[in-house]
Amino acid sequence: MPLPAELSLTPEELDEIMRTSWNMRIATVGPGSRINLTPLWFGWAGGNIYFYCRGQKIANLRRNPLATVLVDRNERFPELQGAMFQGRATVLEDTAAEQADPHLRAAQDQMSDKYAGGHGETRTDYSQRSGRGRHWRWVRFEPARLTTWDNFKLPGLRR
Repeated sequence: MPLPAELSLTPEELDEIMRTSWNMRIATVGPGSRINLTPLWFGWAGGNIYFYCRGQKIANLRRNPLATVLVDRNERFPELQGAMFQGRATVLEDTAAEQADPHLRAAQDQMSDKYAGGHGETRTDYSQRSGRGRHWRWVRFEPARLTTWDNFKLPGLRR
């Protein structure tokens, strides 16, 4: 049953959460239909989600590109806000694929600003993260279905 439209995030609210939230969680299908759920840093550009990763996530997405991404914030129920995206991920397999993507650079710049100092360094230039072999890759996630919620909009809840 879909959420009532009045409890959903507006496009502006969704954009704000996607640009300021640090973590997303991506669910991919692993070997033997096992779900692999992983938190990652991400960028948001052109209506797509971009992330840089390696390991089981890349192997899973190469085998089955269907995934679900969750971005949410706050802890208390009356304050929960979030977005669940269902869609298809594309592993950008080489530098040519990265350069051909029209929004990757904007996502990389956003990540460089958002995560500045996140690991103790002054700033990481995410556009320089490329070419670290077959295992470290940029991924573009293209949402096909979106569900959002903003519990601040629930009537009658104490905050």
